[in-house]
Amino acid sequence: MGRRTSEKLYDLLSRRSSDAEGRDTDTAGGSASRPSLPVTEPERAAAAAWLMELLSRSPQDAREVREWVREASWLTPRMAAVRPRMLPPTTAMFTDRADVLTWLTALMDDDRATGAPAVAVVTGQGGIGKTAVVIQCALALEERFPDGVLFADLQGASASTALAPSDVLARFLERLGVPPAMVPGDEARQRDLYRDCTADRRMIVVLDNAHSAAQAAPLLPASSHALVLVTSRHRLEGLVGDHGARPYLLGPLSTEDSVTLIRRVVGNDRAPAPDAVVRAVADGTGGVPLAVCTTGASLAVREHLTWERVARQLADRIRGHDQEGSTVVSESGPDVPADPVRLAQDTAYRELTPDCAALYRAIAVWAWPTVTVLCAAHTAEIGMDEARVRLEQLARVHLLEEVGEERYRFHDLTRAHAHERAVAEDGHGRMAAAIRRVAIAHLRFAAGADFRVMPLRWRLGPAYQHLALPERRARDDGKHALAELLRERENLAAVIRAAAHHGFDDLVWQLCEAMWGLHLRLGFHTQWIDTHLLGIEAARRSAEEFGDRRAAGRMWTQLAFAYMGAGQAREAADALDHARSAERACGHHRGEASAVEARGLLHLKQWEFEAAQRCFEEARAILRRIGPGEDGFGDVPRATALLDHHIGRVLTRRRDLGTAVIQLNDALAQFRRLPGDDGGDLYNAGRVYMSLGDAHLAGGDAELARVCLDEAVTAMTEAGAGLQLAEALEARADCHRLAGRPAQEREDLHAAAACYEQNGDQAGLERIRARLAGAHP
Repeated sequence: MGRRTSEKLYDLLSRRSSDAEGRDTDTAGGSASRPSLPVTEPERAAAAAWLMELLSRSPQDAREVREWVREASWLTPRMAAVRPRMLPPTTAMFTDRADVLTWLTALMDDDRATGAPAVAVVTGQGGIGKTAVVIQCALALEERFPDGVLFADLQGASASTALAPSDVLARFLERLGVPPAMVPGDEARQRDLYRDCTADRRMIVVLDNAHSAAQAAPLLPASSHALVLVTSRHRLEGLVGDHGARPYLLGPLSTEDSVTLIRRVVGNDRAPAPDAVVRAVADGTGGVPLAVCTTGASLAVREHLTWERVARQLADRIRGHDQEGSTVVSESGPDVPADPVRLAQDTAYRELTPDCAALYRAIAVWAWPTVTVLCAAHTAEIGMDEARVRLEQLARVHLLEEVGEERYRFHDLTRAHAHERAVAEDGHGRMAAAIRRVAIAHLRFAAGADFRVMPLRWRLGPAYQHLALPERRARDDGKHALAELLRERENLAAVIRAAAHHGFDDLVWQLCEAMWGLHLRLGFHTQWIDTHLLGIEAARRSAEEFGDRRAAGRMWTQLAFAYMGAGQAREAADALDHARSAERACGHHRGEASAVEARGLLHLKQWEFEAAQRCFEEARAILRRIGPGEDGFGDVPRATALLDHHIGRVLTRRRDLGTAVIQLNDALAQFRRLPGDDGGDLYNAGRVYMSLGDAHLAGGDAELARVCLDEAVTAMTEAGAGLQLAEALEARADCHRLAGRPAQEREDLHAAAACYEQNGDQAGLERIRARLAGAHP
């Protein structure tokens, strides 16, 4: 439940102690009984019964209950408007496989009476073309599924690379219109929401490269009208036995289809080769499409490479000899048949220039989700422009796949080949050095972007030294920086894991610190928890080796925020205990104040307002201990202002509205006094104005609330904070409605809808559309 929805529910449940007309006149916090957050089923049932009673008490109460229900259950009106289209681009290098489409069509017709989605599992060896065939089938069947297509590469080549279901669910939910900030943090709630989102929808879900049934099962939609296409090298008996999946074993291409495909890859620019030679090359690939395409790509781009030479190389490798006549023994043993994919990879690798071969090995030192120019340049110690050229050359010979602008990916079999060549030719020492260079480069990138997202926050680590904002900074620069971090989120997590694996502790915890702005603003709690657990261990070891002793407490506090976002209150509380202990052990008052502040936010999230206020006041007292020249002294004014804002919010919820307004105005003055290009911390000042608007609305003064919200709208407009601007406009529309100004109400609602749409918040957009549909003309 989001903050706005939670606070509205608290206000509604607070009316249980009100008078017969439903008016709560306690403006000094004098009620003896305050509602608690409904968690258990009986508590939720009691809350629902009270809301039903409110519906009949007065038109105003009924209107507010209906608005809360509409906001809390936004999924129903929203789903019809969101049609994800996640299929990756298809390839022109495709032939045959019509039998798979025929089988799928019959499967869908047979399974319509089962009440469950039709689930097809296409299995086969690596490189056999499973991904290509399911994409082609999904495209062919798309018209039968008007509600969209979801696609995920589950990276299931091994258990170590397989994506967690939670990561995929978060991505699917976003593509179904759920804003990142509203995606639940734990897998169970993600799964429930995913099933709500997909119920009764006619859609296709493609789960490519699954490692196990346990990985794929949570991603099955809750619709009997859906088709699920799963690919795997494994049989996935669990899907067959538990979910009624139908298996299909995909075999090699026939010689004729292999010849057709390799001629298509090579193209018409070369002189035609004798049919017998082309058939010999096709036979040498074993009918495995990856081997066919890799071999054909080498012929297409190397004009001096002949069909005859390739046929001879493949034949020699099959017989167990290389082109110089030396014996070649299969890694699986001399009696094991030659792997056609490996033969094609060896042939293509030998034809690379030394520079391209070096890059091929370098980018395979770790299983990066995607290979970017930044990654390639630093693994191979070359310039960015040179890296671009070499990546394109590798893509042209089918050793890399381009999956986005300047973004590439290995087939996992090709990466395994490249990694083996790196071990054999470069050695583990050079490979580890390449990973350290990549980690340093990504730390520079992430720290710079994080600094632009939240320039005024306090931070740890030498990566932030000497960073400064440009004199003429674009108003939406922070938003662009956040988008940059979001694009590299998965790669950054992989860099943290790689650095941790190689013991680069100094880089691990700093990378976690540099992802604070991304996680705080957008969530991704599963990744946040996983990486920060590594960060805690790295910070602890680093401190033992003369590193920064403050880092461990910082990692614990950030981990607590991740647990809070994931709805794991107990784990968050435990993390904050560790954080405070670590900060006290090194005498770091600024870090201890943050840990206590976080504890207060945890209480606030649980509607434990008195405990929250005590924590905020204690954190404020800790900040006063920081003297001039001590660590964190420069951040004390901003930290104090944040705490005063928190306290003002608590007082509003406790209905001590007069004191709340005084507290919030004091926080506002503090934010305005902070250094900044626009006269203080504009963003947080706008947030305080929004809290002031809430306080005045709670006190029944819609006009004074509107004045505050006018300021909030101005502040958020100037700060380029689109979602917060939408919230301010929506709240101001409430003021207009209460004051009987329907024209202004509609104007603000239309403006809020535009902001939600521009910032990808489908929930907010549909909520506003519903309000507009019911508003007075």
